[in-house]
Amino acid sequence: MDHLWTPWRMAYIRGEKKPVEGCLFCNKHLGDDDAEQIVARSQHVYVTLNRYPYNNGHLMVVPYEHVQTQEALETEALTDLMLTINRALAALRKLYSPQAFNIGANIGAAAGAGIAEHYHFHLVPRWPGDANFMTVVGDTRVIPDTLDNTYEELKGIWQELYGD
Repeated sequence: MDHLWTPWRMAYIRGEKKPVEGCLFCNKHLGDDDAEQIVARSQHVYVTLNRYPYNNGHLMVVPYEHVQTQEALETEALTDLMLTINRALAALRKLYSPQAFNIGANIGAAAGAGIAEHYHFHLVPRWPGDANFMTVVGDTRVIPDTLDNTYEELKGIWQELYGD
């Protein structure tokens, strides 16, 4: 029998967390940065941790504007998106020293977008051998640090690098 420890899910089991009404990403940027784990903000986008990460440091860069695809964004927002992605890559390199990254967007449900109605970009740090025993044999990904700790460390590095 496989067991996976997921204490953050208890709030859902007890009914303490209600399903999100409206768009998750639109609601998220209106909340408190610490509670929502928003690492940084720029004029057109914000950087947040993925609550269900593939690896430690899995970030998302999300436009404030509610659009389904990047071609709906204005040039200024696209430029801000890419510059913010570069900043996020630098912060992740400083914190984790990954040897590689997966970056990209799933546009539409058929492409694997979990939240297809609001375009967002993923940044996933990668290391040789990060598909370890648990991933290969147990079909389970192991994330060795808490989201809260990852958030605090990344936010501190972001402030150190960019002062915002």
